[in-house]
Amino acid sequence: MKRILNKLLGSFLVILMALMVLSVLWQVASRYIAQSPSAFTEELSRYLLIWLGVLGAAYASGQREHLAIDLLSSRLNKSKQIRLNIFINLLIVFFAFFVLLIGGANLVYVNYELGQHSSALHIPLYLVYTVVPISGLLIITYKIDELFNAKEELS
Repeated sequence: MKRILNKLLGSFLVILMALMVLSVLWQVASRYIAQSPSAFTEELSRYLLIWLGVLGAAYASGQREHLAIDLLSSRLNKSKQIRLNIFINLLIVFFAFFVLLIGGANLVYVNYELGQHSSALHIPLYLVYTVVPISGLLIITYKIDELFNAKEELS
């Protein structure tokens, strides 16, 4: 399952990056070549960057490539390293659940209730913010998978 999720999320991130590059190129071309800047590309690029950054963090977390300080773990034996990783992954799951999933769902709900729309694209802002709970769910999925694998290593 993790392989399929990695492939889908990785492909989606590539598509988002390609769309962002095209949007920025169109903005530059319309501003400097056509002397008439496009109204929607700046906002589109901003929202694509938000999605790329937040989903990219979830992807990096799933690949175990996220930022980490390994001063303590490098000094521990293998068994204690596994226990430390279990503890860290549990903290990440709790953070992702309460802050990203629950807090992000509240953010989406509030923006849905307020009915706010973006100025140039006229899309509902709750759609932009849905990336936060989605990312939380992805991080939880990755970390639970790591927890099950770590418990197998401990046995």
